Amino acid sequence: MEKRTIGKAGSEGRGGMEPVVRLAHGSKSFAENAVLKDISLEVRPGEVVSVIGPSGGGKSTLLRCLALLETLDGGSLSYGELSVAEPDAGGRAVYGGKDVIAQARQRFGLVFQQFNLFPHMTVLRNIMDAPLVVQRRPRAEVEEQARALIAKMGLTGCEEKVPYQLSGGQQQRASIARALCLNPDALFFDEPTSALDPELTGEVLKVMKQLAAEDITMLVVTHEMAFAREVADRAIFMDGGRIVEEGPADQVIDHPQNPRTREFLASYAG
Repeated sequence: MEKRTIGKAGSEGRGGMEPVVRLAHGSKSFAENAVLKDISLEVRPGEVVSVIGPSGGGKSTLLRCLALLETLDGGSLSYGELSVAEPDAGGRAVYGGKDVIAQARQRFGLVFQQFNLFPHMTVLRNIMDAPLVVQRRPRAEVEEQARALIAKMGLTGCEEKVPYQLSGGQQQRASIARALCLNPDALFFDEPTSALDPELTGEVLKVMKQLAAEDITMLVVTHEMAFAREVADRAIFMDGGRIVEEGPADQVIDHPQNPRTREFLASYAG
């Protein structure tokens, strides 16, 4: 299998490079409830994009659609040159076959709120499992990378521990290492610190800042406004299933233009 290298394109080349992921006119409903309404976004190599907004605004559903955990009702979705879904004549999203979906799933790593580590596997086995089973890469290569990632995440000495023996922050760092070991083009984070207390939140955000400094492409659904302001290149504010405002993160967070964005950020700060 071709081995990918994460985030080699730095910020200087972002504007002229093909997006890692592109969603155009995406829509999604559950029964009569329209959760995503005509959403379009792109994430370019090396870019960090934070998605902020109130609960129920569509942030997590957007991420789940991008991560192929939910299917779009309408619109198009692509990863680089790989078209995953295209609209038919009526605008309904038509997905590619199993091979296309399998290829697309190699393009991103997903870090969940609740870690989702296999409880019966050691940290080392959790990180190595998908590269060995799904990507069928050589064991020696995978183990070398996994051990390097364990060190990078500050988890040296935890290789043979199982998840219940770790703190929440350690579990989340292990899950980030697991995602990185797949050599994806981008990492998706769904509220990665929501289950952690403030001290452990700081541990995880420190790791994410380090990844951002290495030009690793990330899309982060978060309530951590300080992190979004400091680390993200762009911020997207969602409410009511729509993108209400987007732009440079410091501009959106410190000087929002849309009244709804201002209202949300004011109440959040309060």
